[in-house]
Amino acid sequence: MQLASFEPVFEHRLPGSPFTHSTTGCTVINYSKLDAKDYARENMRGIWAAALNPFSEDLSLNEAGLRANIRHWIDDLDIQGLFIAGKQGEFFSMSLDERKRNFEIAVEECDGKAGVIVSVSDQNFDTVHDLALHAQNCGADYIVVHAPVLSFVHERGEVLYQYYKALSERLDIGIAMWSHPDSGYLMQPEECARIAELPNIVAIKYSVPREMYVRLSHMIGDRIQVSTSSEDEWLDNIEELGWRLYLCSSPPYQLQTRKDKRMDEYTRLAFAGKFEEARRVRDSLDPVRDAMKRSRPADKPQAFGKYWQELLGQVGGRVRPPMLELTATEKADIREAFETCGLKVSK
Repeated sequence: MQLASFEPVFEHRLPGSPFTHSTTGCTVINYSKLDAKDYARENMRGIWAAALNPFSEDLSLNEAGLRANIRHWIDDLDIQGLFIAGKQGEFFSMSLDERKRNFEIAVEECDGKAGVIVSVSDQNFDTVHDLALHAQNCGADYIVVHAPVLSFVHERGEVLYQYYKALSERLDIGIAMWSHPDSGYLMQPEECARIAELPNIVAIKYSVPREMYVRLSHMIGDRIQVSTSSEDEWLDNIEELGWRLYLCSSPPYQLQTRKDKRMDEYTRLAFAGKFEEARRVRDSLDPVRDAMKRSRPADKPQAFGKYWQELLGQVGGRVRPPMLELTATEKADIREAFETCGLKVSK
């Protein structure tokens, strides 16, 4: 069966003022602030995945393991873009130098074959700005900035607008908003729509109840990309909302192997308008989803994800404090669930 292609056209660049790689001197960003929305609309599409960071026994970043994972995700699983140094990647446990190195490794390994969005999120504005400048200069395609914790603030709309406006004025790289419950509140659709008018706001990762992101999608049309991390809702959002971007979590490399790319398959079918076929393929993954849900300890998301990666033949590794490691019993339960879930594992 011939399926529609949905790969972003990375070789195409809109006119603008380029930036230069800080070490190689190569041009790495070829869109201007005013072109950012158009560039993201054309290139920021398909399945993007949030990367877990593999840490070695001594808790250092396993650079070789991360590089191997990225190559597998891009070359074998056809993932279109990576979300780097987010909550899945335990950015909260990393030094600023480590986060910057994390950005650089992803840019080097993706090398134009996949998009790179990096989280520069932090409570300190100067830290966000410093990380954002590094992302802009090392060749990342976009940055994501989560809504800050706002102590004692009850009318947040103007505060949030001025926060993202300050970043927009200081940067040329495309910026994605990120709203999730960890901030202690959820950005309202009206607040997001106002911020979306800023010239280089290109997307939002909107980790909110579905009725909120549906309302935002209807409010702003294709002005920016709206997406959420729920793989369970991805197909419905393609069909009902016309979404073309999954941004993002770890299912793209946890539900798939080199021999079993059903998430990629049902996405391509849906993009081609073949929704009945897409639903059949999506629903065939229910045993895998169920195995993951029933074996995942509620308080150990990163440790679970890394061990599941190891069972898939990827590089997992340890978690850093304050995250907790799996017990031997938990690993045995996960392995049993994995072995009966029906994924075709590459040999």
